[in-house]
Amino acid sequence: MDLLDLPAADGTAEAYLSRPASGSAPGVLLFMDAIGLRPQIQEMCDRIAGWGYVVLAPNVFYREGSVAELAPRVDLREPGGREEFFAGAMPRVHRLTSDLAVPDIAAYVQTLRGLPGVAEGPIGVTGYCMGARLAVRAATSHPTLVTACAGFHGAGLVTDAPDSPHLGLSAARAEFLFGHAHEDASMPPEAVEALGAALVEHGLTAANEVYPAPHGYTMADTSAYDEAAAERHFTELQALLARALPA
Repeated sequence: MDLLDLPAADGTAEAYLSRPASGSAPGVLLFMDAIGLRPQIQEMCDRIAGWGYVVLAPNVFYREGSVAELAPRVDLREPGGREEFFAGAMPRVHRLTSDLAVPDIAAYVQTLRGLPGVAEGPIGVTGYCMGARLAVRAATSHPTLVTACAGFHGAGLVTDAPDSPHLGLSAARAEFLFGHAHEDASMPPEAVEALGAALVEHGLTAANEVYPAPHGYTMADTSAYDEAAAERHFTELQALLARALPA
């Protein structure tokens, strides 16, 4: 996987960049899951780029180490592999607090919009697992730029904390798409309901649905992968981008 370096709030972050076959195109930020940048994320970026977008996926854990240093050392498809990896990965997820993430997001947005071949105008964001939180923070901290925001098997989108992502939705203008995981402890039914209520309260166009699949269902390199749900996510994401960020 060929990576480029881009400026972030506290240093330099590696990122994967994927472009459409030709011409300029709108930009999309893809926020990775807790597993990090790897061939699976590259494949997802490439697929989205094939719809006519320039897709940038930064290593949001750059403070913790390089992509190579943070890469899984176990097969996440094998029994217990995913659980073993997450035992070590979750501390860095918790360390990426909103006061660190928001300045990073501003740097990623600026870099994406300045890349050659990225069309002037709005951008889209999509995020997975904890990356869904980052996608929402991008939409709420850059409301005039982000017109499409998606989150899949998102975690912690509604919390009791004063910086809970859903509390910032009053500032957003994007169209939102959420595909939650079934029986997900990180986004239980009451949280899904509260998120939906916030979207309605602020008059936002949104889909807020629970897919019949486990947390992590988009990730084909893990035991959580659900092909039907993953393909549904691609179909609905492509439709969102076509509506809110025409290529």
